[in-house]
Amino acid sequence: AAFADSNSSTMNVSFAHLHFAGGYLPSDSKDWRTIVPALLVAVCLVGLVGNLCVLGILLHRACKGKPSLIHSLILNLSLADLSLLLFSAPVRATAYARGVWDLGWFVCKSSDWFTHTCMAAKSLTIVAMAKVCFLYARDPAKQVSIHSCTIWSVLAAIWAVAGLLPLPECFFSTTRLHAGVEMCLLDVPAVAEVFMSIFGKLYPLLVFCLPLLFAGFYFWRAYGQCQRRGTKTRHLRNQMRSKRLTVMLLSMAITSAVLWLPEWAAWLWMWHLKAGGPAPPQGFTALSQVLMFSISSANPLIFLAMSGEFKESVKGLWKWMTKKQPAAAESQEPPAGDSEALPDNFPSPGSPVSTPEKEETGSPASRRERSQKAEMPILPDVEQFWHERDTNPCEQDNDPIPWEHEDRETGDCGK
Repeated sequence: AAFADSNSSTMNVSFAHLHFAGGYLPSDSKDWRTIVPALLVAVCLVGLVGNLCVLGILLHRACKGKPSLIHSLILNLSLADLSLLLFSAPVRATAYARGVWDLGWFVCKSSDWFTHTCMAAKSLTIVAMAKVCFLYARDPAKQVSIHSCTIWSVLAAIWAVAGLLPLPECFFSTTRLHAGVEMCLLDVPAVAEVFMSIFGKLYPLLVFCLPLLFAGFYFWRAYGQCQRRGTKTRHLRNQMRSKRLTVMLLSMAITSAVLWLPEWAAWLWMWHLKAGGPAPPQGFTALSQVLMFSISSANPLIFLAMSGEFKESVKGLWKWMTKKQPAAAESQEPPAGDSEALPDNFPSPGSPVSTPEKEETGSPASRRERSQKAEMPILPDVEQFWHERDTNPCEQDNDPIPWEHEDRETGDCGK
């Protein structure tokens, strides 16, 4: 939620006691109304490209084989990031750029709820990833088979809990005409003031503090398991993969916590604001929301930079794209001399396969022989020795009584 500006005298007098919702923050500063939307647009562009790459790689791997739980959780995290960048960030940018709320009652009522639902889903997903990472680090050589119904159940439970936690914001957010200006406010009736006061204190604990504590506990145990050395090479290789996975997910969790912390500081400041007390500065509130949305851009960058699988997939995709374009250009060029001639590698219908192709392909055994010969290079001295033996065969090689021919000249046969 956005809050009033304590730096502006006009805002301090008339709007300081209001609790704004939907990302709406009235401001008489043109600088903030330009800088904040520009930052949000930049965050959206970077995040959209990164998350689309991650989604494409994960969906491609899911089509090729059975999806794993850790890949499904990363996919769920990217979907939540995309939802924030496509729906929530544009609303916040528009709300900052305009001086009045003209996005309607429904957007005002659902904006904060949708944003906090996606953020809560990301927080719970990080806890699930930490748990799976610990299970994998505890026994990296064990192949765990998880049914797809279990994966869908875990994802459904995450989104159900994430959607229920911020429901009070949806109930009490509404549009109001205040001082002749249409605003999106959190209007809490007197009956629900105690409930909302408890909600303001418990919600950060349930969505930020406890998930961060559980995720840190599982990551700490997973990293401790990765420090143990395996006795076999296969186990050591699996432990190295487990350590890389743990470091990558831990880096993502720490980055998310650091970038999300200023938003919770502004949240607690406003919910504990006493009558006549100073409200959070407008600059701090605006930048805290920009940092919160920048998590959606940082996560795919961490995955693409620290995961070997993602790096190889991106390299393979780039090679495929760079090879496909020259091939398409060559296929469009007509061959010289005959514009209707078929390509060399495309036999005409009914024509037999030519002999050079048969000799080139050959049987599997001959291909294996040729590959083995190619893989075993012959040293020059050895090759010269056998060449001389073949051109000048020695008669005494198979002589049963060589001592009777000692007086004869051996020449090039050797002694």
